[in-house]
Amino acid sequence: MAMNPRPWLRGLVGLLVLLGTGYVVLALVVMCGQRSVYYRPTLIPTDQLAIYARERAMKPWTNAAGLRIGWQRPSRTGAAQGAVLILHGNSGTAVGREYIADPLQAALPLDVYLLDYPGFADRPGAPSQTSFLAAADEAFQQLTNRAPLYVVTESIGTGAGAWLAGQNPGRIAGLCCLVPYNNLTAVAGQRMPWLPVSLLLWDKYPADEWLRGYHGPLAVCVGGQDRTIAPELGRALYDGYAGPKHLWFLPGQDHVQATRRPPEWWHEVGELWQGQKK
Repeated sequence: MAMNPRPWLRGLVGLLVLLGTGYVVLALVVMCGQRSVYYRPTLIPTDQLAIYARERAMKPWTNAAGLRIGWQRPSRTGAAQGAVLILHGNSGTAVGREYIADPLQAALPLDVYLLDYPGFADRPGAPSQTSFLAAADEAFQQLTNRAPLYVVTESIGTGAGAWLAGQNPGRIAGLCCLVPYNNLTAVAGQRMPWLPVSLLLWDKYPADEWLRGYHGPLAVCVGGQDRTIAPELGRALYDGYAGPKHLWFLPGQDHVQATRRPPEWWHEVGELWQGQKK
């Protein structure tokens, strides 16, 4: 006569099934909603953007079709000796990055171009790795007649900047990464170590791999108290790069504070870009 499984065994199996189902559901929720976590675009009406731009002395920057893709501002310290493309972080808008553009232009005689990503401000589209890289490439193509051309990235913009540098190693004279990461998979893995994020992520931004094709000067700025992108991930990007480089590690500064660099700091970055920093 067959004996029924012990009640405690049936309960254990039921619990394991329940936990397994919950885990799968959680993974699916994360997978479906991931882009709303690491893309947080600010939407602003066109007329309001125009007001913000005028207040910051910025003018529309258009593509070959005449559509605005961002903002531009001429050098504020004499005749321009090059141009810089700024790829901002995962929230806000390009026109709101005066905290990068102002001190940079106070230190260096460069024209500034700030890219708005698809889905940000009033630009049509949706944010993703594909749309970010396409937008960055289009912006870069608008600047091919500018030399020297530098690229400055902030936070999630690291990926697009690294991709541009790796794809165009001889045409980018210098790269500066504020609060960067080595790849987005590592960022997600620290935040959700209980999930197989390498399998779930759609947009992985392998900045460390993309940078292998670039050999120019690299400036990296890491905040020691950064709780958005762990400082060791910025260090990993820096350590893995084989070209000329310099790391600024700011022990007491968080993710936001580390992006607010004074003109003196940008002057040092300019020395690195021009091969003058010791």
